[in-house]
Amino acid sequence: MKEQFYSYIQNLQDQICKGLETVEGQAKFREDLWERPEGGGGRTRVIENGKVFEKGGVNISAVHGKLPEAMQKMFNVGEADFFACGLSLVLHPKNPMVPTVHANWRYFEMYDDNGNVIQQWFGGGQDLTPYYLFEEDAIHFHQTCKTACDKHNPEFYPKYKKQCDAYFWNAHRNEARGIGGLFFDYCKATPEMSMQDWFNFVTEVGNSFLEAYVPIVEKRKDLPYTPEQRTWQEIRRGRYVEFNLVHDKGTLFGLKTNGRIESILMSLPPHVQWVYDHHAEAGSKEEKLVNVLENPKNWIAG
Repeated sequence: MKEQFYSYIQNLQDQICKGLETVEGQAKFREDLWERPEGGGGRTRVIENGKVFEKGGVNISAVHGKLPEAMQKMFNVGEADFFACGLSLVLHPKNPMVPTVHANWRYFEMYDDNGNVIQQWFGGGQDLTPYYLFEEDAIHFHQTCKTACDKHNPEFYPKYKKQCDAYFWNAHRNEARGIGGLFFDYCKATPEMSMQDWFNFVTEVGNSFLEAYVPIVEKRKDLPYTPEQRTWQEIRRGRYVEFNLVHDKGTLFGLKTNGRIESILMSLPPHVQWVYDHHAEAGSKEEKLVNVLENPKNWIAG
């Protein structure tokens, strides 16, 4: 399974980068190969200062070795060997009318002293963070997520949409990071779902990413915007940073386990503002977004 999934994310990284470069039209992804001293490594691809994308990254990694102490505590186990691989991406567009997007798909294995697999699971998801709310974009993104889920189980979309809303919640602000999407974790074999079934589901979602995001970028990337709208985008990006550094399990996990800092912090946007006691103007488009972030809604039935 680990070879099968690692091969998949290598190909998916190529497909996504190619698709995004086509939309971008100017900047290209720069590749950075790195090795982890404790075992494994990764292939980081970053795009910066483009016509469409101000900053973004599409990273893959496959790491292995002794389970770090922080992970032992997290999983309530003693010393063990592990393998983990995944693809993680974040894109911060320049135009405030284009939403930021995040996605991640990952696989984990843990072994006993004889090298037998004793734990294995998949996780992942994809979510959208707009600065200005276009309801048809939210519906498109969620419908694409639902279509991918429904091919495997009609209960997956409502379940993982709800989990996404709960996970990407900035508790100290009492608002969502964005308008959600899908979030699933610890997807293990059951009588109903084998690991191959989970692989088929996770790859279905991964394959849907470009379809979910690129049409939105194409529709919004050339819309006009004002300096005030750009300021709003940078203030909202601050909330994105707050979530990633305060609440995000992946970021905190990476920082606690001697992860590669450049890859972990790739998700942070280049231009951000924190304005003291800032509030959106009553009745404005900015307030319309905040209202939805404070009260996550169901964009489609099911």
